[in-house]
Amino acid sequence: MLMAACAQLPPRNPIATWVPSKNHDIRKPQLIVLHFTDQDSAAQSLDTLRTTNSDGPVSAHYLIGRDGHIYQLVSDVDRAWHAGGGRWGTITDVNSASIGIEIDNNGHVPFPSAQIDSLIRLLTNITARWHIPRAQIIGHEDMAPSRKDDPGPLFPWATLAANGFGLWPDPGFEGLTPPPGFNPWTALTVIGYSMDDPKAAVRAFHDHFRGSGGDTLDAEDLRILYNLVGKIERGATEK
Repeated sequence: MLMAACAQLPPRNPIATWVPSKNHDIRKPQLIVLHFTDQDSAAQSLDTLRTTNSDGPVSAHYLIGRDGHIYQLVSDVDRAWHAGGGRWGTITDVNSASIGIEIDNNGHVPFPSAQIDSLIRLLTNITARWHIPRAQIIGHEDMAPSRKDDPGPLFPWATLAANGFGLWPDPGFEGLTPPPGFNPWTALTVIGYSMDDPKAAVRAFHDHFRGSGGDTLDAEDLRILYNLVGKIERGATEK
């Protein structure tokens, strides 16, 4: 029992005198990053996320199986190794600021409804407990567009949006006309995309908001971007 009690104590530096202060709290996640596993089964992914792979050790806070079963591998308060290099807006160390959710999918097939239902249930729980804004849910590709493509163009972002999660254009955005001088590259930056590789950012934007590839912006993209930036600005004003 004594050993168990000691195991619960916070780490302390043995060369310093412990004079505890109550003026602290735990590190709180600000963002949720969604991934597909790009593997064949939840069992395979559980092994990968708990051991090593060819590129070194990786992990995530949660894994959702195709049957909708939710696994937790890392505590919400700890830093899982799921995001790697990249950025989203002003967040440059995404692992330290986010919760990572792996979804059992190889990237080439639709996501089962049971799996998405569980994801929505998990997002409801996490955003409520950690007070993460519901718009702060992105894909791995969004924050690392030059090297990642998950959760891919088949991921049902519109379904998440219908349940109140993620940034998504308003119904009727097709009728909007961006004003003269509207800069889509600035708009992508306002949303959160890095402009280190503009073509990669556009591909990620297309996968997320249009379910298609391509690295050239068109008139439809400008209408979406104009609407999304307006939503972000209204949200900032309302705060």
